[in-house]
Amino acid sequence: MIHVMGEALIDIIVSPDGEIYSVVGGGPVNTARTIARLGTKVSFIGGISQDALGKRIRRLLDSDAVHCAIDQDCPAPTTLAIASLDELGAATYRFLIEGTSSLSVTPEIALKALDTTATALHIGTLAFVYEPLSQATRAVVAAMDENQILMIDPNARPSVMKDPSQFWETFNASLERADVIKCSGDDLDYMFPDLSNQDAARDICTRSQAVVLFTDGSKAVHVFTQTGEFQVNVPKVHVVDTVGAGDAFSGGFLSHWDEHNLSRVELQDAEAVRAAVEFGIKVAGLTCQRAGAMPPFAHELI
Repeated sequence: MIHVMGEALIDIIVSPDGEIYSVVGGGPVNTARTIARLGTKVSFIGGISQDALGKRIRRLLDSDAVHCAIDQDCPAPTTLAIASLDELGAATYRFLIEGTSSLSVTPEIALKALDTTATALHIGTLAFVYEPLSQATRAVVAAMDENQILMIDPNARPSVMKDPSQFWETFNASLERADVIKCSGDDLDYMFPDLSNQDAARDICTRSQAVVLFTDGSKAVHVFTQTGEFQVNVPKVHVVDTVGAGDAFSGGFLSHWDEHNLSRVELQDAEAVRAAVEFGIKVAGLTCQRAGAMPPFAHELI
């Protein structure tokens, strides 16, 4: 079983011509749903409101067989994100998060939900930025069993960081324990503006000794390990939008790792990492061909 920790929200998606529709979202929720749809057991650690939108989120998680590790509903309203799409389907985000359900998770609540027998834990996005969720994230990372895999997707959102100190405190604390770190070009541009994306990824790899996966949009995934580096090409697909694509990639990577009964030790095996990256790319490619964050089911990948 895999844990995914972070925010659950509603994405209000605005098309280039101003049309609006909504989908259940949040990077962690998208990742958890991907893992579940691929047939791997997954548990979501995050706050879900008791309002109508929260009930919609819970129904969708239930339908995809995502277990909600925090049982109680939250009286705070559901977190909202406004995702504006450009002509190529790429999204930029604004968030309505202060006083909402995503920030209801305290360290005490999160630690109670943590299962230390889970194979892996995935963290990132708004869980790095806002208290007390960022504090809860650090507490959970500190409580992990030594055999559990920690995957980080910082998914940096500078537009919502009034004070980036929380992001850096959580990222640096997690870096000491990280096994896999997935970064986009946008992440690396924000985090290391004076370095090229590849040099930034190498720096993270050296500092953490983790496997670093730099996802370079439609170009390639660059993989950095302690023993070397390589890239895996991304095949061309018809892109409807990129909402949830990075989350689908992470979910695909972790699902592949879990389904093949691989451990922290095998992360030193370049071919095992390559196979998981290739699977993640395939999962992300199918997600890009659909509107909203709609990851594929396992049978669609055959």
